[in-house]
Amino acid sequence: MTRVAVPEHPWLLPGELAVPVDRARTHPRRTTRDWIVDGLAFLLGLLWVLFVTVDSLSPAPETAIPLPHDWMVGADALLGLACCGLLWLRRRWPLGLAVATLPLTLFSLAAAVPLLIMYFTVVVHRRTAVAIAITGVGLLTNLVFSWLRPDPAWPYWATVSWGVVITLSVLAWGMFVRARRQLIVSLRERAERAEAEQQLRVAQARHLERTRIAREMHDVLAHRISLLSLHAGALEFRPDAPPDEVARAAGVIRGSAHAALQDLREVIGVLRAEGGGDAPEPPQPTLADLPALIAESRAAGVRVNVNDGVVAPQDVPAALGRAAYRIVQEGLTNARKHAAGAVVTVDLAGGPGIGLTVAICNRWPVGAPAGDTLPGAGTGLVGITERVTLAGGRVAYGRDDAGDFRLAASLPWPA
Repeated sequence: MTRVAVPEHPWLLPGELAVPVDRARTHPRRTTRDWIVDGLAFLLGLLWVLFVTVDSLSPAPETAIPLPHDWMVGADALLGLACCGLLWLRRRWPLGLAVATLPLTLFSLAAAVPLLIMYFTVVVHRRTAVAIAITGVGLLTNLVFSWLRPDPAWPYWATVSWGVVITLSVLAWGMFVRARRQLIVSLRERAERAEAEQQLRVAQARHLERTRIAREMHDVLAHRISLLSLHAGALEFRPDAPPDEVARAAGVIRGSAHAALQDLREVIGVLRAEGGGDAPEPPQPTLADLPALIAESRAAGVRVNVNDGVVAPQDVPAALGRAAYRIVQEGLTNARKHAAGAVVTVDLAGGPGIGLTVAICNRWPVGAPAGDTLPGAGTGLVGITERVTLAGGRVAYGRDDAGDFRLAASLPWPA
């Protein structure tokens, strides 16, 4: 979930910019700042209505030529007071109120300030095309108003010009406020999106790292545990074996169990580390460790034939050698699990600029009872495929034309 930074004084923001934003509401709640602004707007409109009413009833009015009847002054004052009350609803229905009260701009002087505030609200809260349309209609009504309610101290065109200046000034001010709010909303959405993308990248990095650790755990532990099972099965099959063979098999079992526990401890330590720490990773196997891996399998009774045709093995990159080691390790582990007693052939070939080819082949098991095979997670070959693909190579596995099971991978080796 994206966490939005809350400003120090959220009550100073308008409802559209309040944090946290309630996107489910069509009309945002009023903030303390909105209540203060609405109260000041109502007070300003009320003072203007009182001023115009008192001035119209005076013998020498200053704002406009007096109305011919006193009841008209009262009606104009009532219209102004009604518009002042409507100011509290202008945030909910800005355009509707502006259109409904537009006829009042033809003759009402008492409602001039409340109507101007409603017009400003339309400019701020509605798109520019709507604001321009309302402005055009307002400029036309300004011509009629200046003719019906002329100023005694100004000529007609001067009054019209003054009304145009006021209208365009309110339009410019409202568009500036609207643009500033849109900029703030855009920056906030960009910050939220950037934070969400950062959290997604962190989650993906964690998932990839845990997948890598799980793959390493499978590659290592499956090999160790298959050796344990093989030696334990030999002891079970030959309980009358000479004591020296039993002791040798028990020693191999103990060593394999110790190595498996050590590998498991290292993986769990990485998983428990919160920030990764600065501790270096344990040494990773390379192509130079293949002889030891094959010797382990031979010691467990697996017959392994190796055809090594690698040119300049000392120049094999570390990542390439590690991938080749894991491929051979997976092939030997699968052979011990599913084809016990079969001869395993390991073919290595390649060189700089040519590429490295790794192939593990064993006879397909025939007539082996289902209970004799070791259980597996079924993800070993999937992990090998992912590893080879990430290295830019190709992998294939399955029964070949001779009916044997073959795991072959081709890895790029830069010159």
